[in-house]
Amino acid sequence: MGAPDASDTERFTCAQARTDTSEAVLPLCAGLAEPLGRRLHEDALLIASELASNALRHGGGLVRFAARAHDGALVIEVEDASPEEPLLRPHDPTVPGGFGWLMVNNLARSVTVEPHGQGKTVRAVLDPASYR
Repeated sequence: MGAPDASDTERFTCAQARTDTSEAVLPLCAGLAEPLGRRLHEDALLIASELASNALRHGGGLVRFAARAHDGALVIEVEDASPEEPLLRPHDPTVPGGFGWLMVNNLARSVTVEPHGQGKTVRAVLDPASYR
């Protein structure tokens, strides 16, 4: 059996990011009414998947992924191997994709990009209070 191809690696990595994020966000969802907690959980999973996928597809590889509750918010951090900042692209209905970075920026309370050395860290913060 050979090494997994890139799509298998991406599926595994994104799945692990969703698992880690789910574990971190569930305690924050507990204080919300059921539909709002579910929405926070789904938004967190979307952001985690998108950031991990972007690191693999556009960022030269995923170096580190972390999801944690901090000061009552969920912090999702992805470090990749490219110092290039993600770009918001204008919508072109003839080209597939291109919505992920916009989605991350719309769902998160804040998104920061910190270039360092040969890579960068992208940090998205979700605030459970905004789901009340």
